[in-house]
Amino acid sequence: MNTKQTIAVIGASGNMGTAISVGIAKGNYKILLIDPAKDKLNNTLQEIHKYHPLADAEIVDCSVNAGWEADMVILAVPYQAEKAIADKIRAVVNQKIVISIANPLNDTYSGFETAPDTSAALELQKLLPNAKVVKAFNTTFAADFYTPVIDGKQVDSFIAGNDEEAVQTVQELITTVGFNPIIAGDLTVSRTLELMQLLLIQLGLKNNYNWHAGWKILHH
Repeated sequence: MNTKQTIAVIGASGNMGTAISVGIAKGNYKILLIDPAKDKLNNTLQEIHKYHPLADAEIVDCSVNAGWEADMVILAVPYQAEKAIADKIRAVVNQKIVISIANPLNDTYSGFETAPDTSAALELQKLLPNAKVVKAFNTTFAADFYTPVIDGKQVDSFIAGNDEEAVQTVQELITTVGFNPIIAGDLTVSRTLELMQLLLIQLGLKNNYNWHAGWKILHH
């Protein structure tokens, strides 16, 4: 019998945090919900049970305690918030998977706050040197988690990471959510993945995709 994995979602009350929590509740996971806006976490929990009544999910007060308990941590927070969280959880995520979903967008969606030779995920790996940082879920919008098939095509979700076993674990998680996982490469490829989402956001604003669009690689 497979041991149930525990996943901590930090930032679980936001649009992406809620969508990710609902998505992973399809699987056999224990989900810990953490957010400074504790009053909003009940809404996330209700949303999970609306779609998955038997889901094993609970609200946890402390990100450090959640980090101790979790096998995997998802940082469903903006890039600007990652450093403060990393400082809190650094000691409790040694050799654990930490998923970076952040795109380091500037206020006008015209570019990034990070330098061209780095990425949000690479910066997070520097902050958490003993964790297995994986880039995932950054190329998908929140709405895609509820409808991972658009125009008859399953949305692709890209993964980048340095640890092969960690990447495979995240690949399984993405499959559970309902996306088609594509392993893009090591963590340096996260720069490209973040640029892909910047382009998708810019196209969405220009063409009124209404935050419901995704990438699809077509091939023989």
